[in-house]
Amino acid sequence: MSNSGTLNLSTFRRGVHPDEFKNMSCSSPSRVLPLPDEVFIPLQQHIGAPCESLVKKGDLVKTGQKIADTSAFVSSPIHASITGKVVAVSSFPHPLGGKVPMIHIKRNGDEDDWELLTTPENWENTPPEELQKIVREAGIVGLGGAAFPTHVKMSPPKDKPVDHFILNGCECEPFLTCDHRNMLEETDRVLKGMAIMLKLLDIKQGIIGIETNKADAIAVMEARVQALNLNFKVQPLKVKYPQGAEKMLIDAALGRKVPDGGLPMDVGVVVNNIATALAVYEAVVEGKPLIQRMLTVTGDAITEPGNIIARIGTPFQVCVDACGGLKGETAQVFMGGPMMGLAQYDLNVPTLKATSGIVCLESSQLKKTRHYPCIQCGSCVTVCPMNLVPTRISRLAETAKYDECKDWGVFNCIECGSCAFVCPSGIPLVQWIRVGKVKITEKQNKLKAKA
Repeated sequence: MSNSGTLNLSTFRRGVHPDEFKNMSCSSPSRVLPLPDEVFIPLQQHIGAPCESLVKKGDLVKTGQKIADTSAFVSSPIHASITGKVVAVSSFPHPLGGKVPMIHIKRNGDEDDWELLTTPENWENTPPEELQKIVREAGIVGLGGAAFPTHVKMSPPKDKPVDHFILNGCECEPFLTCDHRNMLEETDRVLKGMAIMLKLLDIKQGIIGIETNKADAIAVMEARVQALNLNFKVQPLKVKYPQGAEKMLIDAALGRKVPDGGLPMDVGVVVNNIATALAVYEAVVEGKPLIQRMLTVTGDAITEPGNIIARIGTPFQVCVDACGGLKGETAQVFMGGPMMGLAQYDLNVPTLKATSGIVCLESSQLKKTRHYPCIQCGSCVTVCPMNLVPTRISRLAETAKYDECKDWGVFNCIECGSCAFVCPSGIPLVQWIRVGKVKITEKQNKLKAKA
């Protein structure tokens, strides 16, 4: 599908070219799932402080009703995704592992009874501060996977002036196509959501970055930008992984380098993804909190791959069954794509705000799991987009030399998985790097507690 080899397109240095497998679902229009019988809604689905439940067992809740919140700035409220009865506030299996506090709701009736947000008559004449409050109250987080609270990202400090906004339409992770479908099916609402975000930031420069393997999305977005008379630039980008990572996207689109340990706002940029822009539009214009999203259910172990719109908290099993179920020889299930996703061991776990896909693979799709010693080939170094030495950091983490691990820049790793993808020895480099981060963070927290 890609025509990147024939054009002089913008991109970043290094990276990899995994097989895309997007043809399995990119051409199929999305389907809205029937209301689930029950949902399990975690109290934390975002970076930052967890929420506290505002409801208890036996309470009746409406769709869109706020059911959990906190006073912490870096956090995001949680809303009921169906109308029903709270049957438990307890711990249940979570896609990230273990059991965490969730609100278990069983549905009443066959239709939603909505509790909507108060919205302005005309958002274009509404002060940014009022729009910020709506985005915060809607519980919107980055839906590309990071789940960073959007109201925080859209409130850069005064000493970090922002002059560009980039809408991330790359969707470089193999298999996933929900952002692609949103660009085709919800074009105007996505673009208007982006316009609201520019107003929030009080800037005029908007770029929509899209990889060229989505030629139809590039065409329709360019056409609607012109028809709606929006001052946005649609920028085709080379197909390369991880083109959709914020720092790589900023480099490709603007030629700006985010410093080590820095944020996009350090170079005057804010990045958000397609689904997040759609959620902002639905909150500000329609008064709908974030209670559902489109996700891709795909892989060669899925009977009918496609994109579905599911309520937050819907069990994975319900989503899989809606796509024809698993084939008998399924070997592994990921939340997200195979490069950055997390392997799942229980399909009773719920979909989260950040669940962009459920990828189910047969054994023939999986890399060998046997590991061999590092042969010092340097392949991981040649592809690392952050200019790190993954094999050295991984080895330091494996041997518990965490201080040296930090010195070698472990926290600059974006965990894209490019190093592990090319490693001929099959070393789980990213997994060891994650261990290093966790151990260093634990050590730092203990020191803070003693101080």
